[in-house]
Amino acid sequence: MLKKIILMSAYDINPYKGSESGTGWNFVLQAASYNRVIAITRKNNKPNIEKYIEEFGIEISNITFHYYDLPYYLRFWKRGARGSSIYFYLWQMFMPLFVKNNNIRFDLAHNVNFHADAFPSFLWILRKPVIWGPINHNEKIPKEYINFKKEYLKDRLKWIVKFINWNYDPFMYLAKKKSDLIIGGNSSVQKRLGIAESKFIQLTQVASNKPYKGLGKMSSHQFNVLMVGRFLTIKSFDLGIYSFDNFWSELEREERKNVKLTIIGQGPMESYLKEIVAGLASKENIEFIAWVDKDKIDAFYKMASVFLFPSHEGAGMVVIEALSNGLPVICFNNVGPGEFVDDSCAIKIAYSNYEKSISDYSTAILKLYLDKNLHCKLSNGALDIFEKKYTWDCKGLALKNIYNELDKKSTNV
Repeated sequence: MLKKIILMSAYDINPYKGSESGTGWNFVLQAASYNRVIAITRKNNKPNIEKYIEEFGIEISNITFHYYDLPYYLRFWKRGARGSSIYFYLWQMFMPLFVKNNNIRFDLAHNVNFHADAFPSFLWILRKPVIWGPINHNEKIPKEYINFKKEYLKDRLKWIVKFINWNYDPFMYLAKKKSDLIIGGNSSVQKRLGIAESKFIQLTQVASNKPYKGLGKMSSHQFNVLMVGRFLTIKSFDLGIYSFDNFWSELEREERKNVKLTIIGQGPMESYLKEIVAGLASKENIEFIAWVDKDKIDAFYKMASVFLFPSHEGAGMVVIEALSNGLPVICFNNVGPGEFVDDSCAIKIAYSNYEKSISDYSTAILKLYLDKNLHCKLSNGALDIFEKKYTWDCKGLALKNIYNELDKKSTNV
């Protein structure tokens, strides 16, 4: 089969970063393994892209980058994250004009990121087969897990804005109608956007290139619980801290010195979390570490025994990083993290209430601490599910199949 030319719209690309920036880069790279790619991204991404390609000798014979931004009078007000959502909307809206003005020829278009599904794609304007996604969103944080009224109101206000965009933006309606295939990062995308079964596929945007070599996680001398992420309400780090403290209190005095909770990250909830820890009996066993670059964080995964992730978000790159390092995961049984894992590699906690969840998480930690066979089984399961589903090569193969299927449909119309 002849190689197709894929036009990929990727607003955010930075090979040196993870999350949104990293997936933008990796989707482009993986698509180019099987087809030719024309990637359109923002001008401020150019230095990091070119530096990375030169530094690591990346083969890009199948990739052409175009760097596009709106005129200054349409972006002078944007400063960092401030106004980024509005700017992205406008960037998407006018980008087809950039494609036409530059006479860019392609076979099918793929809108890769932002991943937020509250912002429509405009690639359908170009009148070629269109793939939109992976797109995603965070569901409402259950109110039982929000400790501040201000945070509750902020979360519900975000939900109202998303609800309005999903249901009342005419361009959202057109994006859903005109897209040939929509990829959702979790199952709630199809439900919230009302996407027909015939044009929806579930494929999470998260993946990693760093499978852990070898096991040996469980040491008879040290049991390390790891939490990683931004200190935000949606992550429920407070719940994880209380769960560890409960687990710690269940141990004999001599055993307590052999367990540790390491928390890696930064964010607006940092002082609150440190306040909690300061009042706990287990405070000497809890360590905060400021954010670690992605090329160094594997060392912390390798020293860990269990990955604790009580987040309510719809994704979670760190879960995949934990799996790639053979770490059993403890998370909520929700859309997002709860859909990434199964019983072969994780213990999933049912939603209930705050106190019950603390008890359930601490029981799960204790179970893995006491049962070495279970820990070994879930550790092996973590590596297995990672290698089968969450390497970037797996994503590349999935993209190849998606493009081929869409090409067949277009040919048969």
